[in-house]
Amino acid sequence: MTTSAPYQRSVQRVRTVHPHQQNPNHTVAMVIEPGNWSEHDPFLLLAEDWFEQGTFDVHPHRGIETVTYVIEGTLNHFDNRHGKGQLEPGDVQWMTAGRGVIHKEDPTPDQRVHSLQLWVNLKSEDKMTQPRYQNLRAEDMPVRKADGATVRVFSGSSADARATTKNYVPVTMVELTLDAGAEITQDLPGGYNGFIYILEGSGRFGAGAEYGEQHQVLWLDRREDVAESEVVIRAERDLRALLYAGQPVGEPVVAYGPFVMNTPAQIKQAFEDYAAGKFEA
Repeated sequence: MTTSAPYQRSVQRVRTVHPHQQNPNHTVAMVIEPGNWSEHDPFLLLAEDWFEQGTFDVHPHRGIETVTYVIEGTLNHFDNRHGKGQLEPGDVQWMTAGRGVIHKEDPTPDQRVHSLQLWVNLKSEDKMTQPRYQNLRAEDMPVRKADGATVRVFSGSSADARATTKNYVPVTMVELTLDAGAEITQDLPGGYNGFIYILEGSGRFGAGAEYGEQHQVLWLDRREDVAESEVVIRAERDLRALLYAGQPVGEPVVAYGPFVMNTPAQIKQAFEDYAAGKFEA
């Protein structure tokens, strides 16, 4: 009996991300811009933010998960379900908004937080699920090490390193840290839609050894007809990057503000429920 080798993924497209100053306290760069729902499925948006206290006041969410990765600074979290916590650099919070959450994310006083926040879509059957939080401390997450390379697994797996993070939509999220000249291969299910965002340094990525550098997002090709795939990452300069990949949901997306549902009627219902105080229940 023979088994075929995993499909070697290539980089499909590369885009340079440009920050824009929203106001004196907030600068944002849209790594994934909202609206290209089928192209980015299951991911809805990814924002890179630099912000100070008071930027994001109390606000609701429904129908999604938010995945917040802190790059610099200390981020405090409060919500209407008596949850609170503090994230330090390298930590991640995986928040399932489900049927409704009201929360606030705020830097500690006199600090400027640099973070990434990803929105992950939920299947129609899970959009009204009970909210939950998973605080993923960097020091607690499984780590895979190779010569000059460290892979920290926040969700999914990398070779034998596997996180216990709970997902509604299967997602792999790993932090890649490579010394210049180091190389590592990340395994992914073949059907996952995935991308790499480079925080520092530069490298070559995928079967075609596509060049990528800081502030660039690299989208990977995918094959629904193969079970296993791999992407090769080689650092040219000391590299720090995040790789995200997930199983597409394949359902209609209707989004308005902080709510993401399947129909306009469900969006209208979300606003009515929020106004009626039902997110507090």
